[in-house]
Amino acid sequence: MKKSSILLLTLFALIIVSCGKEEAKQEINSQENLVSINEIKAAVEKELSKGEVFYWVNASDNMLWSAGMHSDSVFAIGYAPEADYDIESNIHTLDIESTEWQNAKSKILSTILEKEEITRGKKLTAKDLLPFGEEKVFPQIVVQLTNSELIKELRSSPNVRYIEPIGFSLEDQLATRRSNEGCDSSPDYNINSSDYTTISPSTKKPWNFDTHSIPGAWRQSTGDNIRIAIIDTGASDYQDNLGSQFTSGYSNGRNIQKYSTHVSGSWWWASLDPPHDPCGHGTSMAGFAAGPRGTDGNATGVAYKADLMTIRAVKDVIISSSSERVGARNALYLAGGRADVKIISMSIGTPFYSSTVADGIYYANNQGKLIVAAAGTSLSWTSWYPVIFPANMSQTTAVTGLIDNGYQKCVTCHSGPQVDFTIVMERAYDDDRTSISLASTTNQPKYTGGSSCATATVAGIAALVWAENPNASRTTVLNAIKQASQFYPYRDGSFGWGQINASGAVNNI
Repeated sequence: MKKSSILLLTLFALIIVSCGKEEAKQEINSQENLVSINEIKAAVEKELSKGEVFYWVNASDNMLWSAGMHSDSVFAIGYAPEADYDIESNIHTLDIESTEWQNAKSKILSTILEKEEITRGKKLTAKDLLPFGEEKVFPQIVVQLTNSELIKELRSSPNVRYIEPIGFSLEDQLATRRSNEGCDSSPDYNINSSDYTTISPSTKKPWNFDTHSIPGAWRQSTGDNIRIAIIDTGASDYQDNLGSQFTSGYSNGRNIQKYSTHVSGSWWWASLDPPHDPCGHGTSMAGFAAGPRGTDGNATGVAYKADLMTIRAVKDVIISSSSERVGARNALYLAGGRADVKIISMSIGTPFYSSTVADGIYYANNQGKLIVAAAGTSLSWTSWYPVIFPANMSQTTAVTGLIDNGYQKCVTCHSGPQVDFTIVMERAYDDDRTSISLASTTNQPKYTGGSSCATATVAGIAALVWAENPNASRTTVLNAIKQASQFYPYRDGSFGWGQINASGAVNNI
């Protein structure tokens, strides 16, 4: 996605706003003295080295503006009647159509329109500036800005909670390899025979299930009547274990529902993507959490009787683009508003804090959902990153993966004080031998690891626990899991409560 400023401006001029030559000149002038990508990278990595994700609120006005100009010039603005309004506690009860909220929104849009009309040299309406349309649920405005003066003015407004460049991603800008290496959807035909056990009726139990006493938990609970929502890259149309065979074998009497909140394109050519998973990551995560204990020789999931909801919210495991951040937020609203959803699993994340997504986390958390999030899976040379967003939030339960020879995080996993639980999922001395789950096609599973695998596994364990007491609160379920974890009643500074004993957790509830 790396583009020069001139190319980006040309795209703006010719495609997005159909500017004339004079407007294009104005836009070019407005991008003088941008903070470079390498300078932004240095600032970001300085914060990461301190064990913190990067917060745009700490960036200068010029860095904030520059990040927007280096990407798609789209910014997210959170608004409120007063900037210190307690959104975190009250977002699930807001009526943004009320007079006070509409007044706050109108003030911001009026300020933006006034400046943008000067820059673009023509009369505008709000519709001309909103690439994803007008937000109807959350107090957010996602808007394209071309006037640099707006950053300082909006940040000083008593009605603005935050302003962030919603489309900026270092991975895209630097053209580095990114953790969408997890988008390998192909089955593995050379799985080591010691990495699974064939169990009835005809399914493969992953080797690490025994490490966490999951088969022992199955004697009491299989997750019946608990729904898990997987917010990820969707579910493959070509994997029948998430389709016609979802209720096969011992997994009868349940259902799977598939949705999408990810939009491709923007403005008038925007279209909602289908729920199908072109990446493969979401398919594997759904398999870990609740794949069927079926009859075709594929890998079974932890809660093989649980109901499932898959939501395609992102293209890959990094929440990086404008459409992905909006998609993740909308997925949290969709799952958070469903009374039958108990658990939300997010094996996705980013080193950048996103207030857009955070509003969705607040909403789902306030609805009583248990949100399980990946602490981070990176390349071996970036695994020093701290616990990423949204796993670093107190409203989520952060999970990381371990090697099977003591407390060592997996080669590409993150650790830190925000981690709550760990799952063993990688063989010592061979980091290619991880746990196994569903591939996008066929009845042959695939190796899949990292904190992604660990997160979806914990989501399945939580379903086993909750199914034993469906009326229990999120706090009760979490306490049952904590008390069955290796370090309890103490908490480790890097690995939280430690390895979970699923059988003990089910007994505790």
